[in-house]
Amino acid sequence: MIAIKGGTVITITNGVLENAVILVEEGKIKAIGTNVEIPEDAQIIDASKHYVMPGLIDAHTHISTFNEPGTFRGPYDGNEMSSPITPYVRAMDALNPDDYAIDKVRDAGFTTVCTLPGSANVIGGTGITFKLRGKTAAEMIIEGTEQMKMALGENPRGVYGKDGKMPMTRMGVAGILRKTLAEAKVYSDKLKEGAEPKFDFAMESLVKVVRGEMKVRIHAHRADDIMTGVRVAEEFNLDYSIEHATEGYKIADILAEKRVVCVVGPILKAPSKQELHERTPEVAGILRKAGVPICITADTASETAWLPARIGHLMRRGLEEKDAFEAITLAPAKLLGVDDKVGSLEVGKDADIAIFDGHPFSSLSLCNLVMIDGVIYRNTLEQ
Repeated sequence: MIAIKGGTVITITNGVLENAVILVEEGKIKAIGTNVEIPEDAQIIDASKHYVMPGLIDAHTHISTFNEPGTFRGPYDGNEMSSPITPYVRAMDALNPDDYAIDKVRDAGFTTVCTLPGSANVIGGTGITFKLRGKTAAEMIIEGTEQMKMALGENPRGVYGKDGKMPMTRMGVAGILRKTLAEAKVYSDKLKEGAEPKFDFAMESLVKVVRGEMKVRIHAHRADDIMTGVRVAEEFNLDYSIEHATEGYKIADILAEKRVVCVVGPILKAPSKQELHERTPEVAGILRKAGVPICITADTASETAWLPARIGHLMRRGLEEKDAFEAITLAPAKLLGVDDKVGSLEVGKDADIAIFDGHPFSSLSLCNLVMIDGVIYRNTLEQ
């Protein structure tokens, strides 16, 4: 048994506890509180003057599928740019347990991430949620967490339009998406009716999507693209989130009314394309104050390690501290469907814990200890 004692314990769901004790046994949190007795045989970790919180979660990464370290102009395994419609490709088939980003991101306090196919395609395939440990993809992934990636805006029309192929325009992007979903619905309805349509691998991959049984992650930056995503999702009754939501602040009231989950970020990168020109670090605070559920992402691979400090910038620009903590723990856990396992410090949940020597969202703080399923992967605490 492991006992973590002392410090400021951020439980997420049950407030902040000072000088509490967390007992860990067989990979789970056995007890947590200010009056918990420490067994004599427990391994004690002294977290005094530190912050103790759930392992961080990034709901939108390209960790272990975007080839780090990469080769000059080498293709990303997580971006199948041969067709705008590839719902049958799976991020799990590109998962590399030896990827450079895994250790870097875990050492920064992250324990769970979702890696998604890139946004070159209108329908890009399924992402998968996994923990940052294990020697094989099967050991890493959390089963049943597949989610379908879609993309609107400049990326898909830029990849295919330059070659004179559809989609060349935003109309084309939305059109090919609606056409494919309509075909998938017809295919799904035939299956429901007991018919046996000619097997179609692409359509088969979209059956759960059009039945609302698989969440859809829709890449959209501009406000008009976000609304296109909402419009299409409502037309086909999709269970969806909006990824990036760069101009979400322009339509925060609409997104709040519709309870659209927005995965916000990246925030501080340069506006490398037109649809990012009106990016602002105030978007997270504006969305949350309007009532929009948000997660915060770095939308990258190893750079996810710098996300905690970047959240500090968002807090300085209007994001409340409580919302900031939830946006990188429980909110992404709920989006990914793993909040019964991770995202907060509660009895019975996985012992995924991060300990920082200062406020977790300060650029002056370091993560000193990372635990996943009760196993310590990093420990630089002075004992």
